[in-house]
Amino acid sequence: MNYGDMTSHELISDHELIERILQGDKTLYAILVHRYNQSLYRIGMSILNDEAEVEDAMQAAYIHAYENLHQFEFKSEFHTWMTKILIHECQHRYNSRKRSVGLNDEKYEDMMLQKERNESPAVKFMNGELKTILNQVIYNLPEIYRTVFVLREIEHLSIEETRHCLNISEANVKVRLNRAKAMLRNLLSSYYKEEELPHIHLNRGNRLVDAVLQHQRSSVSDD
Repeated sequence: MNYGDMTSHELISDHELIERILQGDKTLYAILVHRYNQSLYRIGMSILNDEAEVEDAMQAAYIHAYENLHQFEFKSEFHTWMTKILIHECQHRYNSRKRSVGLNDEKYEDMMLQKERNESPAVKFMNGELKTILNQVIYNLPEIYRTVFVLREIEHLSIEETRHCLNISEANVKVRLNRAKAMLRNLLSSYYKEEELPHIHLNRGNRLVDAVLQHQRSSVSDD
């Protein structure tokens, strides 16, 4: 698919795209990949905080979603369904990373926070586009609070959607969000300035599309 031609499909709903993909127009899946790259990248970063690993997780999640698209029941938004798949993939990688260093949750979080302070991976992830301290402190929150904050306050998912994506109770969503806000207030001390998080780079989105389409072609040749 010519990436420049995707603007002609911008007004097609997710559900219509999925129906057409299931009917055989598989190249339209690239539109869904591009449509949600920015959002899913932020969500992935809220868990893993590692650019390369998030990109790998997104690729795996997109391929998993494509292979199981026939199971999408049109009862929820594709973005919510895709978010749940990505979160599951990211949390699997996050837990594997913890097991590899043999630390419990609390000690692992302490280690990761210290690593973030020393190496500033958030700054690296933003590719020089980080404009305010707000973006830094968000990614210095512990993962369980950071993810809820990103889903609710940045991606604007409802409490029910967030609960569904994270497999936690609505009460737990509220508790974690309030805790995240309290921690942010402490980190920001005397000010809180909102800035738009930067857009995912187009070339990264194209790489993900290419990888998914390559998987599609391989699947067809194997049939």
